[in-house]
Amino acid sequence: MIRDSQSTPAFNRHSTAGRFKGREPSVEIAQLEAAWVEGPSVLYIGMAAPGKSGRRGLSKRLDEHRRHGQGEPVGHWGGRYGWQLADPESLMVCWKPTPDGDPATLETEMIINFVADFGQLPFANLRH
Repeated sequence: MIRDSQSTPAFNRHSTAGRFKGREPSVEIAQLEAAWVEGPSVLYIGMAAPGKSGRRGLSKRLDEHRRHGQGEPVGHWGGRYGWQLADPESLMVCWKPTPDGDPATLETEMIINFVADFGQLPFANLRH
């Protein structure tokens, strides 16, 4: 997920994201400010794998992410800080096909590289 703006973001007090299993997705604005990384457009690095049944994948994950941001109680907790931005409609999603590799391995490598370059996780990634 990227934000194609170099302006300092504004944050909403409450997230637009759904409350999956009753969990509150909103965090304090100070926590969002502390997580913000100045410079890069990348806000979140995630991955989509086909799953055990082979029916998951990119389309399903993107749909879950969108629905979660629109307030549905969907189990897509990753990237939720993005839904607390004042301009979530400006966020864009990019993807990289991994036909010859493991999506989880590539995700980990991309996050490690981001941390090496910027000294912290991408804004909406809460763990490696």
